[in-house]
Amino acid sequence: MSLKMGLIGRKIGMTQVFHEDGSALGCTAVSVGPCVVTGKRTVDKHGYSAVQLGFEEMPLRLMTRPQSGYYKKAGVEKPLRHLREVRLDPKELDKYEVGKTLRASDIFKIGDVVDVVGTTKGKGYQGVMKKHRMKGDSATHGTHEFFRHGGSIGCRLTPGRVHKGKRMSGLMGNVKNTSADLVIVQVLGDKDLVLVKGAVPGGANGLVLIKGSVKDVKKYVVPRQIKEVESKNPMKASKKGAPAAAKK
Repeated sequence: MSLKMGLIGRKIGMTQVFHEDGSALGCTAVSVGPCVVTGKRTVDKHGYSAVQLGFEEMPLRLMTRPQSGYYKKAGVEKPLRHLREVRLDPKELDKYEVGKTLRASDIFKIGDVVDVVGTTKGKGYQGVMKKHRMKGDSATHGTHEFFRHGGSIGCRLTPGRVHKGKRMSGLMGNVKNTSADLVIVQVLGDKDLVLVKGAVPGGANGLVLIKGSVKDVKKYVVPRQIKEVESKNPMKASKKGAPAAAKK
């Protein structure tokens, strides 16, 4: 489990970032924060250490009385629509006071390796060929109504039931997913915008949580300069190796 700080945001969509050498890098734009620290979880009281973050202001007319009491006790002036907990090391809790506002530029910097947690796109009820990439039956003469079926699901008398976890048709997508080891390419502090290398789970405007990766890895965002390959033409090589006097 990652014990690094993170923030809540919303996925905007895909874009490109161009390097100095003209190469393009596909990135995902995420609107991150500002997030408000609404609570803390300590080892002595709760058994684990974490920071609770709030994201997006909520109208007062939509707030319930329990929520009103909770925010009033925490000292938060405006209610927040989304609350998430980020697990941290107990030594890091003192850095984040309740009521403090955190922005993208306070937490992230270019080159950080992060994990992005989101909800994948819902695909509805799908068959086994789309959901599990099964082959299906042959579409030849003699095959009727079984082109996209999953085949047999039983094992005769023993065990006389369908095994748990059997791959069958059902709801596809709309599940929690984590894209690991993504790299932060740019942090636009004035716009609370973060550009992340690669794809982020979910559709546009989906709620995501960006936090430091559990893996201590180093990834290159900017491609290395490619050395020009010298020509293997013997005529050109002989001209280069000829003495200066002979060229004159």
